[in-house]
Amino acid sequence: ERRTLGRTGVDLPVVGLGTWLTFDLPDAEQDTADAVVAAAFQEGTRLVDSSPMYGRAERILGRALDGRRDDAFVATKVWTSSVEEGRAQLEAQLDCYGGRVDLEQVHNLVAWEAHLAWLAAEREAGRIGHLGATHYAASSFAELARVMRTGAIDAIQIPYNPREREVERELLPLAEELGLGVIVMRPLGGPGGLMPGPDADRLARLGVETWAEALLKWVLSDTRVTAVIPATTSPEHARQNARAGSPPWFERDERRYVEELCG
Repeated sequence: ERRTLGRTGVDLPVVGLGTWLTFDLPDAEQDTADAVVAAAFQEGTRLVDSSPMYGRAERILGRALDGRRDDAFVATKVWTSSVEEGRAQLEAQLDCYGGRVDLEQVHNLVAWEAHLAWLAAEREAGRIGHLGATHYAASSFAELARVMRTGAIDAIQIPYNPREREVERELLPLAEELGLGVIVMRPLGGPGGLMPGPDADRLARLGVETWAEALLKWVLSDTRVTAVIPATTSPEHARQNARAGSPPWFERDERRYVEELCG
């Protein structure tokens, strides 16, 4: 399935590819990232997400997109309290991603007012397609809501899974009201996932084959979500994740069942 990234008019497949903790690789392991990106794109993935916070991930991802850049929607971030360093991060990203960034996000709202001012000018110049903001902590969601209300951004990136549901209170309704895209980080939980997967019989009740598929469908069954960005170093997991982006979606009872399995 494809969904529109808020008011941008950009249609994206609902399962993208994150790079947190997975693409911070030495050059000698470039083949790992190449294989993951190839597998994901073979299954229809187009959205990829990274950040300067992720070590070597941006450079590794840029190389893995060689020959696929025109098909990709690259979301990345500025992550610094310094405007000068933020500009340097953008220049490095433009080198990695063929001279443009499709969605530039202020990572964890660091110096967001200062960054959005100059990033808006870069958007006008055409080197950035759209602007966004991210945060992982519920304690900062009120500030993220404030940024959303400024009208300066097109999308947000937030955590959402059966154990992290704070975004349902204000951020998801507000994004819908304002016409903002919603990219979900940590759809499978943090490092290590939410829990060991349930047995095959329980998965069969949900009509899925893997626990990751159940969790991704749980998130995507909330139609206020534009896309999820699970990260992996496994090409097969990348394929499985991408396949989770097809209906049917879970009804209310099925979502509750997944929540019960999470404890």
